[in-house]
Amino acid sequence: MLKSSNVSKKPRAVGLLGGGIIGSGWAARFVLNGVDVRLYGRSPSTIERVQKVLADARRAYRQLMPLPPEGSLTVVESVADAVRGVDLVQESLPERLELKQQLLAVAGRAATHGTLICSSTSGLRPSLLQAKMDHPECFLVAHPFQPVYLLPLIELCAGERTASKALERAGAIYEAIGMHPLVVRKEVDGLIANRLQDAISREAQWLMHHDVATLQDVDDALHYSWALRHAIMGPYRMASDGKGVGLSIQQSAFKWPWLRSTDKLEINRVFRDKTAEQAEALLRSAPLDVPAEQKRDDLIVAPLQALGSQSYGLDETQLTACSAPLRMPTLEMPSHWADHSGHVKQSCYLQLIGKATDNVLDYIGIDGEYRSNSGNYYTAETHLTHLRELYAGDRVQVLTQVLDADDKRLHLYHVITREGDERPPATGEQMLIHVDPTSRRSAPAKGHVRERLLELARLHAQLPRPERAGGSIGLR
Repeated sequence: MLKSSNVSKKPRAVGLLGGGIIGSGWAARFVLNGVDVRLYGRSPSTIERVQKVLADARRAYRQLMPLPPEGSLTVVESVADAVRGVDLVQESLPERLELKQQLLAVAGRAATHGTLICSSTSGLRPSLLQAKMDHPECFLVAHPFQPVYLLPLIELCAGERTASKALERAGAIYEAIGMHPLVVRKEVDGLIANRLQDAISREAQWLMHHDVATLQDVDDALHYSWALRHAIMGPYRMASDGKGVGLSIQQSAFKWPWLRSTDKLEINRVFRDKTAEQAEALLRSAPLDVPAEQKRDDLIVAPLQALGSQSYGLDETQLTACSAPLRMPTLEMPSHWADHSGHVKQSCYLQLIGKATDNVLDYIGIDGEYRSNSGNYYTAETHLTHLRELYAGDRVQVLTQVLDADDKRLHLYHVITREGDERPPATGEQMLIHVDPTSRRSAPAKGHVRERLLELARLHAQLPRPERAGGSIGLR
């Protein structure tokens, strides 16, 4: 990861060249992070595509954090209009070298001298892309991943004529919009992540071509095994030390004769038809209940929330927005939670509140080891207010604010929200007490849990106090 000596700096405005899938994703990430966007896209459908991606991104972001004030989005008629007076230019045209070279040269001449100009290319080398630019020192590759508005990685790669300061400046900008810059140390076709992905893809195609596995088998093999593990922790962090990594490499399966990862298949029509047939069968066997983009985003949001709650892998402030109420992952109300009329049962509201409380305890670092050695929080009092009905199938979140905390007590306020509804169906208020595991009596929280909780309480003290907080049962 790039370690910038500069404080992360959010740009005032950016110019986007290209409004396809990647360009639209960039527009969503910048706009929803409060950055003004000038977008140049040649397709008549550009604005319609960007607005749809923006709507998908808003939906996903609301599950992660409260949305800040949005930046503006302006579709412009020329490259010059897009790049003049902005802090960063991001090019996202199709992967055709001549097309990109021509447009980057035009952008470089029209932009203010010193403006960073970056390409989203997934495989072309920066030295080739900057070859026709008047000021190549301000150019670098900044390769994102789809969906751009959710996946944090951004691969930065300098060309032969790129100034070293350009990498540092770019890293600070991308960090400021919640991304994780990774500097590619040498120019290489395909950068890092795509080369790793390509190796897996080629092996999967070999297995399919020789009827060892179907598309369904490949999907299952990936996401029920190491893909799930690698989503939360890279493979070389699993080893306890350097010697462990060395032993792992020595014992790895690369030497075994059954691996075919170096083979490159000829993708002919027969293989394409076979793949298409299996893909259609796969989709028929497990149809999605929501559009594919929404399902993908929901499945990405869940591990991002989990990583943020554990303060691991990503900058937690980009994911959990701890100065705002903590957000529990979205839950769909199951049918067995409903009574005969379809309403969610009263007791299930308390289950939602309990899950939200567990979310807070996970966030402040209470795990099995802490419970065994230092204690845990137990509920002393709960006050639940029902404002409207929930139904089976509703998608809900719980937002939790720490109203107060000291060494022994934790005062929480929960708001149950329903997707697509501005008014909450219910609120809850709790007082919890920290209890020693040996004496079973109230005792101060300890170590990192105490520090993390008090810091969270300090940040939440800046929030408005909920109107219903501290209320008692109203009798008329």
